[in-house]
Parts: sequence; structure tokens; C-alpha cells
Amino acid sequence: MHFFRFPFRPNYGQKLTLLATLPLIVAVAAISLLVAHQSRLMAEREIKAMEEQLIEAKKAELKNYVTQARNGFYFIYGSASPNDDAAKEQVMQILSAMIYGEEGAFFVYDYDGNNLVSPRQTGLINNNWLGLKDSEGTPVVDELLDIARSGAGYHSYLWPKPSTGEEARMITYVTSFPSWRWAVGTGVFIDDVLASTAAARAEVEARVRRTFLYIGAITLTAVLVVFASGMFLNIRERRLADVKLKELNQRVFDAQEEERGRVARELHDGISQILVGVRYALDTAKLRLKQGDDRAGDTLDKGIGNLLGAIQEVRRISRDLRPAALDDLGLGPALKALTNDFANRTGIETEFNTVVFRNRLDQESKIALYRIAQEALTNIERHANATKVSVDIRGHRNGATMAIEDNGEGIPQDTARGDRPGGFGLRNMQERIEQLDGQLKIISSRDGTLIEVQLPLSHLLPPEDPSDPPTKTASRIFETTKTGAAS
Repeated sequence: MHFFRFPFRPNYGQKLTLLATLPLIVAVAAISLLVAHQSRLMAEREIKAMEEQLIEAKKAELKNYVTQARNGFYFIYGSASPNDDAAKEQVMQILSAMIYGEEGAFFVYDYDGNNLVSPRQTGLINNNWLGLKDSEGTPVVDELLDIARSGAGYHSYLWPKPSTGEEARMITYVTSFPSWRWAVGTGVFIDDVLASTAAARAEVEARVRRTFLYIGAITLTAVLVVFASGMFLNIRERRLADVKLKELNQRVFDAQEEERGRVARELHDGISQILVGVRYALDTAKLRLKQGDDRAGDTLDKGIGNLLGAIQEVRRISRDLRPAALDDLGLGPALKALTNDFANRTGIETEFNTVVFRNRLDQESKIALYRIAQEALTNIERHANATKVSVDIRGHRNGATMAIEDNGEGIPQDTARGDRPGGFGLRNMQERIEQLDGQLKIISSRDGTLIEVQLPLSHLLPPEDPSDPPTKTASRIFETTKTGAAS
């Protein structure tokens, strides 16, 4: 089974393109069948009408022949008695001489079935042909006699052509000479009519086949164009996706390196310097203890103070990397601690408003909102030159909304579009919120900037049970915190 493998293995995008063309193929096939069916029905109706018109013209021609022949010898028949053999002989001679075309002639049968006149097929004369049937089992002479007895009429049957001896379809008009008990008539072969209708049907079938070929060619061309377009778009989108993926990976690496550099600088400039001071204080205290200096205690106190400062610095770095309040207390307290730290560090008047909604956001949403707020406050600290900042987060019937507003200088247009090299902050915000199917709105002017984040309702967890302890229920409060340089 491993020897039989298809050389073409479509990928997912190509499979989608092929699947998308199936309705087109099915629709075109259904339309083709419907068009072919309607074309055949319409052509068949037209061919039937043409055939009926040609046959009616043949019938009218036959009736005219018989009427003219009857008028030609009616002066003999009209004055003759039923037993006037001389008059009958004269009329038979006249009818025998009345031949036309290659096959046309008159015939006469008496009511007993005996043939009296047959100039094209003389072997029929003076023989009785009652019970004669054609190859399809259609009565011939008996039906002609029945029609003559009832007056006049037409009869269709298969009859050998005098010129070839082969059977062909014939239409006969027969009338009666009641006083002589004769059935007189003539017939015409309609194989030319049948050949014309057969040729018309063959042409219709050929037209339908050509139509199928045209539709098939058009459909195949359309499918190939659709598939080629899908392949082109698929390849193009894949290349763009690869480029974007490389850019994203590069941004991730840059962000990691930037974060590592920040942590390294804080460790070196903060903790490392503090620990060096602690070691110097310990060495000094050790030396003074050996010398019996009373100032050794003061030196140890200073070292202990520096060590406490190092512990606080480690806690601050740890909180920046992953705030414990976000996991332990929820998004509201974590954002409150973030804004308090921002106000204390920068001296910017900061207002924080929230309606705590029982910590109902899922973990991904809490992390995303916290990081967006952290990124926004960092950008305000570095670039906005603002004197006032407000952070507002609340839940509602459509989801959750967080708004961060400042009265700074606004965001340059190239930075808002992500064109400025190294300006990944806003792009990171956008990518974080897009992963959660949310929306990021940035309104910036010379009077300040508003960053609004909206999360859909799908990221809110179901409400907690009403029988929860009061400590949880009591957390549904509206809290306003205003901090500034004085705090």
C-alpha cells in the first residue's frame, strides 16, 4: 500500500479552497442538467410541431389527389349501374394510368379484400389480402376497408417501397365508391419527414453536447481561476504570516531582553549597592568590635537598615514582575496598589475608581488588564509630562471596561500607528487585547490621552452563590482612592 501515493497533498488552505469550489461545481452541474432538459423539451416540442405540419401537408396533398382523381372519372361512375363491368374496367384503366412521382400511385380494393388496381406493385392484383399486416402487426387492408365503409379517412402503416422493396412508413387516404363496393385511395411515404425530424433531433443532441462542453470548459476555467487565486492568496498570506511571526518573535525576544536588562539594572543599581553597603557596615562593625569601639552598635543598626531596604527592593522587583495581590486579592486591589506606587514614585496626582465585581474576570483577562495598565502608566511617566492621571475599571452587562486618562502632551501620530522604532508599548496593548477578542480605543490630543479597553462578556465568570460568606459579598463596594505627591 505504500507504493501508491498521491503526488499532490493539499494543505489546509488549499483544502478550504477546494471545498469552497464544490458548491460552484454542484450548482453549475445542476444548471447544466436543467438547461439540457429544458432545451430537449423545447426542441422536442418544436420537432413535433414541425412533424405534424409536414404530415398534415402530406395528408392535404393526398386528399387533393384522391379528390382530383374522383372528379376525373365521376362522369363514368355517376351514370353507371352497380353491375356495369365496362364502366368499372374503364375506371380501373384510368386509375392505373394515374401515377405520380417515383412512388405515387392509386389502388383499388373491393369490399371483399381483392386488389383490383396496383400499378406500382402488379403482383397484388387479383389476390385477396384480408388479414394482411405490416411488420409491426398493424392491419393494412382490413383497416382500409373499414375506413372506406365509414366514408373516408387516413391510415398509417409500414409498406414496401416500389423502388427499393424496403419497408417505410406510409400515410394513405382512402375513400369509397359505395355502389361498386370499392375502396379507392393513394398513399405517400413519409420517410423524408421522419429523416428530417431525426436530423433535427440529432442536431439538438449535438447542440446539447456542445452546450455541456462549453459549460464544462467555463466551469473548469472558473474552478482553476478560483483555485489558482486561492493558492496565490494562501501563499501570500502564509508569507505575510511568516513575516509577522518573525516580527512577533523578534519583539518577544526584544521584550525579554529589555525586561532582563531592566531587572539587571535594578539588581545592580539597587540591591547590589545596598548589599555592598551592608557588607561595608558589617566589616566596619566587626573591626570596631575587635577594637572595643562603642560605635559598633550604630554601625550594625545602619547595616540592618540597609538590609531591610534590600528586602523591600526585592519585594518591589518581585511585585513588578508578578504582583501577589493580583492572585491573592484580585484585579481591583492589584490596580490600586499599582496606582499608589505610581503616585508615590512620580508625584503625579492619581485617581483610581473601581466597582469591584467579585473578582469575576478570568485569569487571562486580569493579567492582560493589569499589564495594559502597567504599560500605560509607564508610558505616562516617561513621555506624557502629565500632572493628573485617572484609572477607572468596572463591569457591566456587556463585559468589562478599563479607562486610563491623563492630561499630558498626547501621543505622536507615528507612535500611535506603531511606526516609531522601539515603540512597542501600544502594539503590545493591542496584541494583548486582540487575543481576548476585546477592543482597544486610543483618543489622543494636545490636552491628553484616553486609553479605553473593552472586554466581551465571555471573559466574565458566572456570579458567585448568594450564600457566600459576608466577607466576599461585602467586597461589592464603590471605592475611590485619590493619591498624590502629598500621600
